[in-house]
Amino acid sequence: MKIRTRRPARRQALVATTAIAALTLTLAACSADDPDDPSGADTGDGTTSISVSFGEIVENWNPFSPTALQPTRGVIFESLYWYNLADEADPTPMLATGYEWNSDGTELTITTREGVQWSDGEPFTAADVAFTFNLISRTPELNTSGNSATAEAIDDTTVVLTFPETSFMQEPSVLGNQGIVPEHIWSGIDDPTTNINSDPVGTGPFVVSDFSTETFVLTSNDDYWNGTPAIDEVRYVPLDSADANSAALIAGQIDWMSSFLPGLEQLIADNEDIGFVNTPALTASIFTCSSAELGCEGPQTDPAVRQAIYWAIDRTQLNTLAGGGFAGAASPTLLIPGRDDAWITDPDNVSAPDGPDVEEANSVLDAAGWEMGSDGVRTRDGERLSMTIQTVSGWSDFISLNDAMTQQLATVGIELVPTQVAWNEWNDSQTQGTFQLSLDSIGLGASSNPYFTYIGKYHSVNTVPVGQAATSGNFARYSNPVVDEALETAAATADETVQAEQYAIVQEEIVRDLPYIPIYVNSMLTEFNTSRVTGWPTNEDPYAMPATWKAWDAGIVLQRIVPAE
Repeated sequence: MKIRTRRPARRQALVATTAIAALTLTLAACSADDPDDPSGADTGDGTTSISVSFGEIVENWNPFSPTALQPTRGVIFESLYWYNLADEADPTPMLATGYEWNSDGTELTITTREGVQWSDGEPFTAADVAFTFNLISRTPELNTSGNSATAEAIDDTTVVLTFPETSFMQEPSVLGNQGIVPEHIWSGIDDPTTNINSDPVGTGPFVVSDFSTETFVLTSNDDYWNGTPAIDEVRYVPLDSADANSAALIAGQIDWMSSFLPGLEQLIADNEDIGFVNTPALTASIFTCSSAELGCEGPQTDPAVRQAIYWAIDRTQLNTLAGGGFAGAASPTLLIPGRDDAWITDPDNVSAPDGPDVEEANSVLDAAGWEMGSDGVRTRDGERLSMTIQTVSGWSDFISLNDAMTQQLATVGIELVPTQVAWNEWNDSQTQGTFQLSLDSIGLGASSNPYFTYIGKYHSVNTVPVGQAATSGNFARYSNPVVDEALETAAATADETVQAEQYAIVQEEIVRDLPYIPIYVNSMLTEFNTSRVTGWPTNEDPYAMPATWKAWDAGIVLQRIVPAE
């Protein structure tokens, strides 16, 4: 059932669908006159159509919400600056054109862009920026990045953010990871934490034109400050499995897809219009509900069990069976080997072992009192060393990981019980802490500084007891005052030498405790069809992170691509 229609389709249409699961977003080609037409043929009115795949569509355009639909951040709502994590580059001005800190890092003065309009025609000003940050300040549930600023608009193009303490490290999250909302709309919203913002008004290159539970459509913003995009329309359509994605890609229905597809190179070998790039940046990891003090239950609350899992898994085999050979080495520090070597203090922690060390895993478990049972599963004080590990139905590579790790961990007396659930159930379980083990990925913070990996996943302020929503990201319920103090010290300085000293402290603690157990740096495969649309990011020109699900970058890509001649 169609819920709303804002404007008719125009000359060129980009049809896109987005998977709620991060690994299954795709853009697919179909006719704008007939969304179900898979041919991608010219409709007679010059329309070009492409699509992006989703799983279940649940409307939510709230840029503060962790479950907002993918185009919300970067396509509809914009940040002050954009940080390209695919390349070494200075931040790109978006809704701001300049910024300056005071000497002690407690005030950040931002110059906002002139001539920008909200999609309802109202002017954008510095007052909207001040309102956004003050809304976050007075609504702690919205503060998922640890932002501590209050703001004042000095004039229409100047806003000053004031911090209670030295806060240089908040710069990327403030400038590059916060969507700005219109004061004239959001000042009338009673509860910004739950409102789905069903008629979103943003400054981005596209606006929502149609929405239903089966599909939704974004149409280009004619008054966009950076010029009207060359593509008129983006249609998001459900595709909920790797098989469906593969079939749509080969049939020519997909123009932009970020999905792990088994046998990808062979799959597209005979189609010159389809290519792909691989930009590994996410550490596939076993998330553990680690803190018994905060209500976690199960053997995974024992650090020895987590260490044994780390040593027992065979990452080379996992890459072959589940990663398609595209994965890279992971680090127990959760930083990215190669990119982040300068931040990793102990050379032994640059990368996790490729193969299993069964002897070490057994030794750790023996020392912790876990005795091998007659059924091949260890026990301690009557508790079997058995844990459930969840992943999302349709995430084929993660499902393969679970199947393979079940066999690998059995060799050291650990019983792994895989379960597949819908994305919403998986996300809710992880957020509420009602899981034992969960497969997920870590990476791509506001910048490549380790602070943005560590603050969300390891600081106590970003977690809560089981049964409460840990929306700030510390799903493991990890709490360690040594880590907290080190991160707070790093945040209080712009001196990278001091920061590195503090990250060394963090790394020593988390490598021992392993609340997040790294598997490998997962492939980030993005597939393109160039027969209808060109200008996609490439390895030679990584002008944006190419993944369709990447917040902020998707808006950059949709501005750059053009209809094929």
